Amino acid sequence: MMTTVAAEYDHMELQQQYSSSNDTVNNRWDDEWDNENSSARLFERSRIKALADEREAVQKKTFTKWVNSHLSRVSCRITDLYMDLRDGRMLIKLLEVLSGERLPKPTKGRMRIHCLENVDKALQFLKEQRVHLENMGSHDIVDGNHRLTLGLIWTIILRFQIQDISVETEDNKEKRSAKDALLLWCQMKTAGYPNVNIHNFTTSWRDGMAFNALIHKHRPDLIDFDKLKKSNAHYNLQNAFNLAEHHLGLTKLLDPEDISVDHPDEKSVITYVVTYYHYFSKMKALKVEGKRIGKVLDNAIETEKMIEKYESLASDLLEWIEQTIIILNNRKFANSLVGVQQQLQAFNTYRTVEKPPKFTEKGNLEVLLFTIQSKMRANNQKVYMPREGKLISDINKAWERLEKAEHERELALRTELIRQEKLEQLARRFDRKAAMRETWLSENQRLVSQDNFGFDLQAVEAATKKHEAIETDIAAYEERVQAVVAVAKELEVEHYHDIKRIAARKDNVIRLWEYLLELLKARRQRLEMNLGLQRVFQEMLYIMDWMDEMKMLLLSQDYGKHLLGVEDLLQKHALVEADIAIQADRVKAVSTNANKYSVTDSGYKPCDPQVIQDRVAHLEFCYQELTQLAAERRARLEESRRLWKFFWEMAEEEGWIREKEQILSSEEHGKDLTGALRLLSQQRALEDEMSGRAGHLQHTIAEGQAMVQAGHFGAAKIQERIADLQAQWAALEQLAAVRKKRLEEALALHQFQADADDVDAWTLDALRIVSSGETGHDEFSTQALVRKHKDAAAEVASYRPVIDSLHEQAASLPKEKMESEEVRGRLAGIEERYKEVAELTKLRKQALQDALALYKMFSEADACEVWIDEKEQWLNSMEIPEKLEDLEVIQHRFESLEPEMNNQASRVAVVNQIARQLMHSGHPSEKDIKTQQDKLNNRWSQFRDLVDQKKESLNSALGVQNYHLDCNETKSWIKEKTKVIESTQELGNDLTGVMALQRKLTGMERDLAAIEDKLGDLRGEAQRLAEEHPDQAKAITGRLAEITAVWEEMKNTLKNREESLGEARKLQQFLRELDDFQSWLSRTQTAIASEDMPNTLAEAEKLMAQHEGIKNEIQNYEEDYQKMRDMGEMVTQGQTDAQYMFLRQRLQALDTGWNELHKMWENRQNLLSQSHAYQLFLRDTKQAEAFLNNQEYVLAHTEMPTTLESAEAAIKKQEDFMTTMDANEDKINSVVEAGRRLASDGNINAERIQERVASIDDRHKKNREAAVELLMRLKDNRDLQKFLQDCQELSLWINEKMLTAQDMTYDEARNLHSKWLKHQAFMAELQSNKEWLDKIQKDGMLLVSEKPETEAVVKEKLSALHSMWEDLESTTQTKAQCLFDANKAELFTQSCADLDKWLGGLEGQIQSDDYGKDLTSVNILLKKQQMLENQVEVRQREVVELQSQVKALGQEVKDTDEVDGRRQVVERKFQELLEPLRRRRNFLVASREVHQFNRDVEDEILWVQERMAVATSTDHGHNLQTVQLLIKKNQTLQKEIQGHQPRIDDILERSQSLLRDESSNGDGIRQRLDDLQRLWRQLMEEAERRHGRLKEAHKAQQYYFDAAEAEAWMSEQELYMMSEEKAKDEQSAVTMLKKHQIVEQAVEDYAETVHQLSKTSRGLVADGHPESERISMRQSQVDKLYAGLKDLSEERRGKLDERLRLFQLNREVDDLEQWIAEREVVAGSHELGQDYEHVTVRTRHSTNTNTSWYEHKHATVRTRHGTNTS
Repeated sequence: MMTTVAAEYDHMELQQQYSSSNDTVNNRWDDEWDNENSSARLFERSRIKALADEREAVQKKTFTKWVNSHLSRVSCRITDLYMDLRDGRMLIKLLEVLSGERLPKPTKGRMRIHCLENVDKALQFLKEQRVHLENMGSHDIVDGNHRLTLGLIWTIILRFQIQDISVETEDNKEKRSAKDALLLWCQMKTAGYPNVNIHNFTTSWRDGMAFNALIHKHRPDLIDFDKLKKSNAHYNLQNAFNLAEHHLGLTKLLDPEDISVDHPDEKSVITYVVTYYHYFSKMKALKVEGKRIGKVLDNAIETEKMIEKYESLASDLLEWIEQTIIILNNRKFANSLVGVQQQLQAFNTYRTVEKPPKFTEKGNLEVLLFTIQSKMRANNQKVYMPREGKLISDINKAWERLEKAEHERELALRTELIRQEKLEQLARRFDRKAAMRETWLSENQRLVSQDNFGFDLQAVEAATKKHEAIETDIAAYEERVQAVVAVAKELEVEHYHDIKRIAARKDNVIRLWEYLLELLKARRQRLEMNLGLQRVFQEMLYIMDWMDEMKMLLLSQDYGKHLLGVEDLLQKHALVEADIAIQADRVKAVSTNANKYSVTDSGYKPCDPQVIQDRVAHLEFCYQELTQLAAERRARLEESRRLWKFFWEMAEEEGWIREKEQILSSEEHGKDLTGALRLLSQQRALEDEMSGRAGHLQHTIAEGQAMVQAGHFGAAKIQERIADLQAQWAALEQLAAVRKKRLEEALALHQFQADADDVDAWTLDALRIVSSGETGHDEFSTQALVRKHKDAAAEVASYRPVIDSLHEQAASLPKEKMESEEVRGRLAGIEERYKEVAELTKLRKQALQDALALYKMFSEADACEVWIDEKEQWLNSMEIPEKLEDLEVIQHRFESLEPEMNNQASRVAVVNQIARQLMHSGHPSEKDIKTQQDKLNNRWSQFRDLVDQKKESLNSALGVQNYHLDCNETKSWIKEKTKVIESTQELGNDLTGVMALQRKLTGMERDLAAIEDKLGDLRGEAQRLAEEHPDQAKAITGRLAEITAVWEEMKNTLKNREESLGEARKLQQFLRELDDFQSWLSRTQTAIASEDMPNTLAEAEKLMAQHEGIKNEIQNYEEDYQKMRDMGEMVTQGQTDAQYMFLRQRLQALDTGWNELHKMWENRQNLLSQSHAYQLFLRDTKQAEAFLNNQEYVLAHTEMPTTLESAEAAIKKQEDFMTTMDANEDKINSVVEAGRRLASDGNINAERIQERVASIDDRHKKNREAAVELLMRLKDNRDLQKFLQDCQELSLWINEKMLTAQDMTYDEARNLHSKWLKHQAFMAELQSNKEWLDKIQKDGMLLVSEKPETEAVVKEKLSALHSMWEDLESTTQTKAQCLFDANKAELFTQSCADLDKWLGGLEGQIQSDDYGKDLTSVNILLKKQQMLENQVEVRQREVVELQSQVKALGQEVKDTDEVDGRRQVVERKFQELLEPLRRRRNFLVASREVHQFNRDVEDEILWVQERMAVATSTDHGHNLQTVQLLIKKNQTLQKEIQGHQPRIDDILERSQSLLRDESSNGDGIRQRLDDLQRLWRQLMEEAERRHGRLKEAHKAQQYYFDAAEAEAWMSEQELYMMSEEKAKDEQSAVTMLKKHQIVEQAVEDYAETVHQLSKTSRGLVADGHPESERISMRQSQVDKLYAGLKDLSEERRGKLDERLRLFQLNREVDDLEQWIAEREVVAGSHELGQDYEHVTVRTRHSTNTNTSWYEHKHATVRTRHGTNTS
């Protein structure tokens, strides 16, 4: 153990030394580089670097050969140590060869991930071998890191080659390890050799003597050591290496060149020396083993026989022991008590007879082995140890196992014996219990087979209770049956030998038990059928009793004495019919239930089916009879009501007819048209009223006739009334027809006279207009007359229908009026005058049109001729000039002539058209018209020919002159450019000459291209003109030849000048580009310096886009600027000439302009951004102001409605408007906030923005306040309109009732009683509507208190209503008194009879004991009860009224005691029925509360059960979304439970009051309450527990979600890190490095997220979350992924840095080469100076050039060296 620890310590020390050596060199290199720049330091550093590279190369070669020496065992080889170990496969094979162990199989594939995995397997194996790898990862080997790869191989060499080396000294037996031990071994082996002094593993081996000494020490036959010389180191090394390779088989790891250096590599030397150590150590061990084997062979034969004997005996004994153990371990015992007893006796025989001899044999074996071992020890032989399995200890162990098996066999036999005894006892107990169960089951089967249920409901219910007791006993007996079955199963499990008999008896007991249960179930079914049938029979009895009561009511002969009485009886009968209809379902249900028992599928019938069918048939017959009686009584009541209603309606119709007869008897017909119209409208209104009344009258008569035909008992009276009324109606219709005819005749005559007067007046006016003879004196006046006449003609034509209608009116007059002289004379005069007017109209129209056309034609013709004369005079006097300027003037005049000719052509066409129309119509001046037309057309044709001739001549002359002009200009242009080129010949090739040349040749190339294009155009123009002008063709082509010659001459001059420029061309190109760039810079600055500000949003966006385009253009010129700047510095560097100084100033100005351009762009960008934001604000402001304007308009134009419907509509409209305001409020607020933000940010328009914001905000607030105020006023107005509408409705109702109250037509005695009854009903209606007035009074006072401004209107309306109501009441009382006074005695008698009869019916209804069997029936009974109570209130007023009637009769009747007695009897009976009525209502209310409570409890239980399934659900979601959804659902459930708690509390409170009521079923209520409370508590607990489970699931799913997001993010970053993209230039390298720094910082920042995830996972695991294991695994994956990501980030950072340094080096080299080339041009110049001063300047420039060249070169070398070092 101490050796291993020491080796590990030594390994760590060496590895740290190896790492620190390189680090020290690098650090020292960096420090010195930073602090010093001297050439000596630079040389020292270069030397150190070279040594390090040499040492690394030696190590690589040595380690490569060492690896191949071991890989050759598995036929493998590597060529490049760094590259071939990257995939990890060779590394795994090397470790397998060195360790002799199997490593995990390498992963297939060549991708990076596969290489990393293989290398990681190898490194993991080293860690398992307790090899410490510091600062080394799999990615280092995969990336081919030289230093770490060498370090890994060295670590492997230390572990598997050097670690086990140890040397023992003779003095103190001290053990040394690793390098010290190997050094000591070398010193011991080479002690005494001359020239060999080994004290390290570096310089001590340089001369090769040490290697030869080691070989000679062990193989002196190979080397003659005395011949070796220390000075011949190379020979010594080569000799030792070759001998070791050829004779010892040691791989030649080193070459002589690797050792014969100043400082050989220590690790390489140690690696090679270790191979010597292992080879010679193995050779020594082989010799020692040979000697020992020789000594042992002499004594081996002597002990061989004894060993064979021992092994034979031991094998036999062990075989017997194993066979016996197998027999003893057999646990297949006999399955009976006797068989187990016999096996126990056989076991005792084995222990006493068979086992003792074998024990003696075991002792003899021990003696024999002791003898063999003693003999071998005496002979110094290796002590014989029997092979594994035949040792004495093995035999003893086998014997112990034998005794253990023996003991276990004995225990097993005794246990089995006890078990068999217990099974026998258990079988006897089973037989005893089975016999008891079989006897009990047989007895109970006989008991339940008997059906003695009884024949009535009480007996069957008693039998049911008895049967339930039997079921309880049998259910309790099931445990005893199961006990028998359990005993049988126990015997079966224990494999009892007689189990078949036990199972058969058990099956018999189970069969008897199941048969008993079947009998019990069948008896229960039969019993339930009997019980249900008896309940149906009981229900039938109840229904029959109820139907008997109803028959007595339906057989009554009271059909009413007047209309009100009949209505009362019909209401009562409707209640009876409703009860009968309700009972229909009850009868149907009872019949259905009864029929079920008459037909059964099981075959059992609880009763004779015929009995059931008879009862059902009797029930249905009784119900049908009851229904028929109800229909008959309703028919008789309807007939009585029809009779009384007929009499009442006939009386009303007679009164109306008498009233209308007086109106129709008037003789007034009207004095004029207005009076006749008024009377006729009144007549039509009366006829409409009669037509409406006629339908009602005919309907009434039809009803009476129908009653007569049906044989009604009042047929005679009905027939008499019908005939009388029909006669009155016929007389009324005749009067109406006569009056209507007279009125219509008078109206027609008056209308005819009025219309005739109007026609006469119009005819006189029209005749005066159309008889005029004026036609006008010119075109304008004639047109005015035509317009006037057109209007007059239209009016005449439109008046014909008026005259026709007048004739129709005359025809419709009565015959005597129509044939009168007055009417005929007026019609004839009107017709004659109209015809005259029409004829004059036609004649005047024709005259005006002819005059107008003639004037128009002459006017146009004269104008055209004047224009033609003017233009002909100009054309005839015009001559074609020769000068170009004159030609252009004439051409311009021709261009303006063409549009004038177009206008005149249209005027000539108009004249021709008018002339043709006039001649076609036969105008009187037709000849003059024709002459004028021909004259104008001839003049126009001549003029057009003259214009065309002049225009052609002008164009021809103009083309030739333009050609000559272009030729002259082009020739001058070419000569000018030629002179410019020739003037540059005197300029030199220096900067001054180049700049002068640049100025002169500016724009030359562009001009040359333009000249060439111009020549092409002239060639085409010359060809065309030569064809058109043959006489001038020679002159035209000659001019073209002159220009071509001049052009060729200029091109030759330019070509010669370009050839003479030479190297100055580059400088010229630079100056040209500089001019172009400065020109662009100036233009761009001008564009940016624009002060244009946008006035609209579109302009702002356009300016922003333009400004952004300028930015892109600046970026595109960035590269040109840098090149220009670099080229300028190169040209002006070291130059002192004035032109160079001027060029340097231009470059400085260029830098200044470039920087100012960026600043100007930024300032302009800021200004435009603010303007754009301001325009956006203005756009939003306009939209907001539009909203506000709309709101203000709506608020200002809303009026208060005057009706309730319009008031509610206005409120709804206002609410919708305010909703729209709310919707727009966010937009307005956003505008305000945006404006304030712009103002706070310092926008240039901040003041205007603040003003607009303040205005919008103020208007918005005002609109909001106005809208709220308007809504309040509208609601107040609605309340007022509602009050006014209620007042209006009540006023209309009072007026309507006032008409009824004022009807005093009760003189006839035959309808006096009916009127009294109607008036009583009217008074009751009046009293009931008194609440209406009280409600309006209350609403009015409330309205006044809330809105004082309505007080005047409200009080006025209320006072008017009270006044009208008081008038109505007083009128009603007066009418009642009058009716009562007219027939007091008869009214009193009839009233008492009606009340007495009604009280008898009420008494029968309230005696019923039916209080409902469910909630529905109870509600129906309560509705009936309410109807009875309402009737009682009405009848109570009638009873009170009887007292006043008695007092009134007392003044006229003598026997007042008898009258008062009848009143008291009625009053007493009425008071006696009030208390039973109240009691019945209380009973019904109590019954409803009980049924309602039961219904509520059932509903709540169902509600809880429905929610229980949700609360107990085990679905907790599989992702974060589903868990959140389930949590929301559970929260909703909890809130629902909390909201439902008051409902449960209400039920519990109501239950307390029901439990205090002794009449209710207290036990049942308590049971239901307990169930409800139990379920409620369970629901709340389950909901809370589910909430906790869901919270845990939510924590886990949230963690999984966050972990998944983290893994996804890290995977994305890992893909980026593994990207093989490489930079193409320095700029892209810098960009990629910056981008990577951002990503790297993001990875560092993400550590907090990973830490938070880890903290969350630890918290969940610490809390004992159910998914703790999965969470831990997930967190480990996240941690591992993050660690890998950081490694990839560092690796990519290194690659990017290397790439960037490479590009920087290349750039510096390129710059240096360019600088040298530029200086070669200057140095090679042959210009030596023109004078002394010039020579001095050039000498100074050359010196500066050399100095700058040296500095540039030195900087480049430093840069290159720094890059190589990195």
